[in-house]
Amino acid sequence: MAPKIFITGVTGYIAGDAFYALNKAHPDYEYAVLVRSQDKADIVSKAYPSVRIVLGGLDDSDTLKEEAAKADVVLHAADASDHEGAAKAIIEGLKSGHSKERPGYWLHTGGTGILTYQDSDAGNLGEWSEKQYNDWDGVAELTGLPDHAFHRNVDKIVLDGTTKNSDVIKTALVCPPTIYGNGRGPVSGRGRQTYELAKFILDKQYVPIIGKGKARWNNIHVADLSDAYVLLTEAAVNGNQGEGIWGGDVYYLTENGEHVWGDLARHIAQRAKALGYTGELKEDSLSKDAALEAAGFEAVSWGWNSRGKAERAGKLLGWKPSRCSIEDEADEILKQEKALLQSSK
Repeated sequence: MAPKIFITGVTGYIAGDAFYALNKAHPDYEYAVLVRSQDKADIVSKAYPSVRIVLGGLDDSDTLKEEAAKADVVLHAADASDHEGAAKAIIEGLKSGHSKERPGYWLHTGGTGILTYQDSDAGNLGEWSEKQYNDWDGVAELTGLPDHAFHRNVDKIVLDGTTKNSDVIKTALVCPPTIYGNGRGPVSGRGRQTYELAKFILDKQYVPIIGKGKARWNNIHVADLSDAYVLLTEAAVNGNQGEGIWGGDVYYLTENGEHVWGDLARHIAQRAKALGYTGELKEDSLSKDAALEAAGFEAVSWGWNSRGKAERAGKLLGWKPSRCSIEDEADEILKQEKALLQSSK
């Protein structure tokens, strides 16, 4: 019998690309995907005729419970780091549909915004930080972050639910940082932080430096992130319950380097000029309020540190990110954002 995989967020950036990679590697798996609207469901069905569409949203708890109960593996990425109800429903579904003899596997998508709380608490903006987390030797620090940390409310639901049902629920909490690269999903192929930064530079015609511009953040190519999801899904399907792969004390940071936000903004501006999209652009330092007013929360995140070392996936699953750097992807990001700006006029 083919393994049953239930995915949320397939019309989005992360799960859309992960589904592409999974289906390419394992077209024999049986896939069900949660889609909110019929219009988007039609697009998904056209791209993947054999997929089973589940019409519904994250507030449809009964639907989530039913699908989690039926699935061998749940890959949850639709607003996964912030929707408490969906996390609770998935836990209930996995509990009701699985057993110690046949556990349910859950790939939950968090985010490394959870690592920004120290800057947020201190009111820092664009400050250099030496603090670096680690998902292997330092995982206890990750599982013990303060309750008010960004995304922590949902992370706690996931980790606590897993710990209390450890024989039945096998969880991997995947935390991507800044994601870049053209997504291969059926609907959305656009990232957020760096894409909004490129859009800002093209639209506002200046280089935003948030605070002192020295904050650092990890990054990962979306295809490398999808490789991690594929490896975790394969481990689940194969029943690999090796120590440290699953559990209520497991985080998977997924990074392949880091950038300084101010330097990345300058680099994107230089590439925009080289492509003929702008002239020589001036820099402007923005406060938190000015950043919020200019481009919303994404702009504030360009002033915070989020640094972690990803070791777990490499040590346990052989994950080896190999795609181009975020700097090398800048031209493609700019071309995409330029086309979007032109089409919106």
